[in-house]
Amino acid sequence: MIKLLVVDDSALMRRQLSTLFQAESDFEVRQARNGREAVAENRDFQPDVVTLDINMPEMDGITALSLIMAERPVPVVMVSSLTEKGALATFEALNLGAVDYIAKPGGTISLSIGEIKDELVNKVRSAARSRPKVQGRAKGLAQRLREEREQSAPRPVAVRRGVASDGVVVIGVSTGGPRTLEEILPQLPLDFPWPVLVAQHMPAAFTRSFAERLNSICQLEVVEVASPMTIESGHVYIAKGGADMLVVQRAGKPTLIAKPESKAHLWHPSVELLGRSVLEHYDAARVLGVMLTGMGYDGADAFAEIKKGGGRTIAESEETAVVFGMPAELIERGGASVILPLEKIANQINVWAGR
Repeated sequence: MIKLLVVDDSALMRRQLSTLFQAESDFEVRQARNGREAVAENRDFQPDVVTLDINMPEMDGITALSLIMAERPVPVVMVSSLTEKGALATFEALNLGAVDYIAKPGGTISLSIGEIKDELVNKVRSAARSRPKVQGRAKGLAQRLREEREQSAPRPVAVRRGVASDGVVVIGVSTGGPRTLEEILPQLPLDFPWPVLVAQHMPAAFTRSFAERLNSICQLEVVEVASPMTIESGHVYIAKGGADMLVVQRAGKPTLIAKPESKAHLWHPSVELLGRSVLEHYDAARVLGVMLTGMGYDGADAFAEIKKGGGRTIAESEETAVVFGMPAELIERGGASVILPLEKIANQINVWAGR
């Protein structure tokens, strides 16, 4: 039985969420009306997982999350609105230790929560099995981000090396991905020779804010791919949510495009489709695939093909993955050249790309 604490200031949302989970056979549900009650219930009820709203009276979700992680760390799934403000708050929550997030389909008080029932239940079940990361790394990163914003020092300008055709890094990631990417990508230097293509499962309303957030802490230029873009080194390309990012040829140059989600694939932006499109336009021996934390198997087949074709692949190890799903699937298929903990992945990428 999974003990679930539902935290939301809206009585309607609490009732909807509680009813949704109580209809499953493996949930025991308790409710809290605000962050203050959530902190107390985390202590008394000792839930296995928490769904936490962001905007609440008395104590908001971000403050409550900080106290929960300091007192009794527990996997937390943030429930946020599909807005830019909601996205920024969600990223802050992920850095403070939240495992995942779910976007309300109808705003702050959603009357259509049933539309995301399967996704919500799967994410909460997955979170209950995950390992929240709440110690110095997340807190230190959040502090570093604040300091960099406050300093507002001139940012180094990346040297554009022209169209990149000799090699490429492809990263696939889902649950726990934003914080994981914020650990890896800032460690790629200004003169990193290959472009980096990232498929992070994320809603359309979140990816632009996420790309901007990464751009503020990375030496490379980070952009969301919402329209066709020629692939250049010195750049990290974030697939736009609500679409699939593919490599195509335009005027003889490798170009990224965003296409409507393929119904043939379960997760979007699709890691599998990105990986296979890369193999169509790059020599596999010059492709570096990185499979990070996430539930499911998206990209495992394509990344295994990268390795089979002479490319190199990294699977994040179970010891650091928030959810050891996607990396485990790659390993199961014999598609991982190496299995590494998070703190060693950036260095391996640099070494393999010739840095």
